[in-house]
Amino acid sequence: MEDPILTLKKLVADSDNIVFFGGAGVSTESGIPDFRSVDGLYNQQYKYPPETILSHSFFVAHPDEYYEFHRAKLVAPEAKPNRAHLRLAELEREGKLRAVITQNIDGLHQAAGSQNVLELHGSIHRCYCMRCGRPYPAERVNFGEGVPRCDCGGIIRPDVVLYEESLDSGILSRAVEYIRGAEVLIVGGTSLAVYPAAGLINYYRGDKLVLVNRGATPYDGAANLIIHEKIGDVFARI
Repeated sequence: MEDPILTLKKLVADSDNIVFFGGAGVSTESGIPDFRSVDGLYNQQYKYPPETILSHSFFVAHPDEYYEFHRAKLVAPEAKPNRAHLRLAELEREGKLRAVITQNIDGLHQAAGSQNVLELHGSIHRCYCMRCGRPYPAERVNFGEGVPRCDCGGIIRPDVVLYEESLDSGILSRAVEYIRGAEVLIVGGTSLAVYPAAGLINYYRGDKLVLVNRGATPYDGAANLIIHEKIGDVFARI
């Protein structure tokens, strides 16, 4: 049986219409914790469950608690792009990769050089005032103490999608368009457990669906190729 990574390498070599859809597992090799693995944020002990802290209603009711968690767990100033991020950026420059669709909010794809990145859940590198809409440098939110306030008195918040909030319809529509038109769809570093993002795979119409994840996903049965290895190791070989 052929090495599945060699099979993926051939798929990549033969296509100029690849779309990558990734989740938290893409960034764990950069030192950013994921959410659902054994060592993930959801299996650590906090005063409140992380899923509660990262909800819109909790943010509004307890912004001080939210920002304490945000700065401690969502901001990773030392994190650098890993081999997966860097290879994806190379594939885009080579004219093979059409888009990166990510559930991550860390900006590491852009740091690696990727240009066409669709951030389904927003980014911690963009911030704005909830009252007047004024944009602010991310440093006002990601560092310091307490609740960051605008000159108008409103709370400055990160441009991320919290639980109970809707995804940006424009970004979602573009993601659907790219996935629907892709020849090769590579899905990596995601348990495919968070909706509506996970449901985007259902729009794929091709026969080259590749899943790269350490563990099984609900979509393994629909995949044409499954690789259960570290995503950085995989992309280093393609």
